[in-house]
Amino acid sequence: MSPIATPDMHSEAPREAHAEAQLEALHDMRAHAHEPEAGPLTLKRRLTRLAHVALGPVAGALSGVGIRADHLSVLGLTLSLAASISFFEGWFRRAALLLLLAGLCDLLDGLLARRSGVRSRFGAFLDSTLDRLGEGLVLAGLAGFYISNLVELSLDPLLVAQQVSRGLEPRTWAAVALTAVMALVGSFMVSYTRARAEGLGVACRVGWFERPERLLLLVAAGLFGVGPAMPAALILLATLSFATAAQRVVHVWKNTRGAGRDS
Repeated sequence: MSPIATPDMHSEAPREAHAEAQLEALHDMRAHAHEPEAGPLTLKRRLTRLAHVALGPVAGALSGVGIRADHLSVLGLTLSLAASISFFEGWFRRAALLLLLAGLCDLLDGLLARRSGVRSRFGAFLDSTLDRLGEGLVLAGLAGFYISNLVELSLDPLLVAQQVSRGLEPRTWAAVALTAVMALVGSFMVSYTRARAEGLGVACRVGWFERPERLLLLVAAGLFGVGPAMPAALILLATLSFATAAQRVVHVWKNTRGAGRDS
């Protein structure tokens, strides 16, 4: 005898189907994380495709010796940690090079995932989690550098007088440290708004200033060493990150409540 279908059984079916669809999307998340979107070739998409072509042989060689995408994700985090420590110590140029290598690992792990054809939910989760952690460590290292200089000033009145004579007020160090913290919050908001939207079933790939752009901005500023370039970069990073997060909020509103699909 066939089991009697109850209302609960019918209500569970759509939810199970939706969950299965989310799992399928997650399977391919890492493989397509750095893949240019379909549509007109913007400058960003052209550069992404060029990077994929240039790094394709490297990904093939790594795959041939048994390197997996997860290995590169962990290596990228390790390099980001080293960059964070270098920023904290004031070794900005060294930190910029380490951060550039971490970015290359981030590109290569996506290429390796596509080449292997292995669909791993944990791999996609690990990649995204370590990316967020690595970026947080780098910005925390920058904030720590400016805070440590402020603490040093508080212990050396003569150094304060020397910097004030050059037009550098102690509060400047505090302001730049706060800007680094705001840049950290903004970068997390960019990631969170997309993740939350897509968790609700709304595609949210709008916004130009994402992780690759943030990373390149920090690398470029770091290559100038300690000086005005990094504070300017942090201001720009924080501003554009919050602007991108706001753009995604507006996008989700237009596709839900603004379109009459939500209450």
